[in-house]
Amino acid sequence: MNTSKLKSLAAAVALSCASTGAMADMTIAEADDGTKLSMFGIIDVGVLYQDKFTAQAEDTLQIESSGMRQSVFGWKGSRPMFNGSTVFFNLEAHFDIDSGMFHNTADDLRGADADDESGNLAFRRQANLGMTGDWGTVIVGRQYGPALLAHLASEPRVFRENFSNLYAWAYTQLFNDINAANAGGRNTNNDVGIFMKNSVQYRNNLQGLDFGILYSFGGVEGSLEDNSILALGASYPIGNVTLTGSWQQMKDQQTGNSLTDHWSVGAAYKMNDFTFRANYMDAKNETQAGVDVLDFSGLGLGVEWAWNEKNALIVAYYNNEDDTNAGGTGGSAETDSWVISNDYLIAPSTTLYSVLSVVDVDANAGTVANFATSIVANPAPVGETTTFVNVGVNYQF
Repeated sequence: MNTSKLKSLAAAVALSCASTGAMADMTIAEADDGTKLSMFGIIDVGVLYQDKFTAQAEDTLQIESSGMRQSVFGWKGSRPMFNGSTVFFNLEAHFDIDSGMFHNTADDLRGADADDESGNLAFRRQANLGMTGDWGTVIVGRQYGPALLAHLASEPRVFRENFSNLYAWAYTQLFNDINAANAGGRNTNNDVGIFMKNSVQYRNNLQGLDFGILYSFGGVEGSLEDNSILALGASYPIGNVTLTGSWQQMKDQQTGNSLTDHWSVGAAYKMNDFTFRANYMDAKNETQAGVDVLDFSGLGLGVEWAWNEKNALIVAYYNNEDDTNAGGTGGSAETDSWVISNDYLIAPSTTLYSVLSVVDVDANAGTVANFATSIVANPAPVGETTTFVNVGVNYQF
């Protein structure tokens, strides 16, 4: 595979690149043999106002790191091989602008490898080595799972860091995983269902069908199944329509029971300056003994309007529901969220973004349901209608 195909792959694998501006990707060194070393990053920071931070209707105003995209920095490199293939690597870290610390991970929440829960994992997002050629691409190490990547085209807000179903995706694959103390179950090879450790992924594009298959080795003595992950994702453009689909399963490290079964389908349609997107997610969590922990379904609908060459307006609606944790009412716990945002390209690779969101959480939503159905990092209070306003700058290099 040639260098242009490698660059295309790098853009697909780096979720942080999927924004209105293009990541600059600064070349640090380039040798005569074709070896290339680059540095890249995003600095994203803004101000977030929330009119009801608690059920007592207290408001809050704070600096918010990573409102549009995650604040990251990293290095990547490539080197052509004698057989026409190319070897490459990715190292990508995630940090918080407001504190200067590495962003906390699921490892911290589990209590494994944690110090002060500020996040001691240097390369949370990517630490991998791969090879690419006309036969496809193989990536080994810590990396983005193919399931999430498949839906970049169909998620209403392209999985922006806040005010999208990125958090619903993450939280619906986390709760059973951090309940190991009460035998809830645990898979140590994933970080919120997005970043996979100890994994091998194969990617290719066949006649327009872009797909990935990932397997994460359990590493448990005496079992090839315990603690493993299998994930699939694909997207397929047909004219102005793009179809997306995914499935992933995570197994308990002790019993091999399926802790999480997660699938999603979506579609996008482009018409002139408008792009319409729809995405549906379904997630079921069980304990290691097979007891239901979460039964989630989430629907996202949105339209993006590029109303001039520097501005893009997005209007989105999310309906997320959990049928397991409804406070004993026998019904479901539901969260309805409306989002309107505008991204303004104020300079190359620099975007000024503004977001207004209204989130309505059912009164019968317990803690688990409230997190699982949330489109924001810190969920709105139960039984309240909460308004969020977020204004910030996204700078890419």
